[in-house]
Amino acid sequence: MAASQSLNQMDYQRLAEFRYHLRAFLKFSERAAGQMGLSPQQHQALLAIKGTPGGRITIGVLAERLGIRHNTAVELIDRLIANGLAERRQNPADRREVLIDLTHRADRMLAKLTLAHRNEVRKLAPLLRQLLAPFEKRQSKGSNRKT
Repeated sequence: MAASQSLNQMDYQRLAEFRYHLRAFLKFSERAAGQMGLSPQQHQALLAIKGTPGGRITIGVLAERLGIRHNTAVELIDRLIANGLAERRQNPADRREVLIDLTHRADRMLAKLTLAHRNEVRKLAPLLRQLLAPFEKRQSKGSNRKT
């Protein structure tokens, strides 16, 4: 069956609405970061550093998490360090590896931003669930047919 045959007008409308709300959330996030004196990429880096499972992040892992090249991540970390938001330290278990930590100042800034983002996500969650539910239902129906 051709892809267009399995789509209906509501699929397009839901997807357009979903993307609209994602873009609105990203704009909210950019404004909130800017109000704290951060670029959106700096905010994303702070969040990735703080939120990486295990609490240990290297520049390579940061580059992967942000979808940027290694040298771009190095420049980003250098700017964070220059602004007093991050620190490098040697991994005691592997002295060749450099880990990145947030400063107390960065922790405080990130906590404020994360609270604002969590509140925004809580406002959006019911709408996003409503928009996504029909896609999940359709997929699970398709999955049942395959088994």
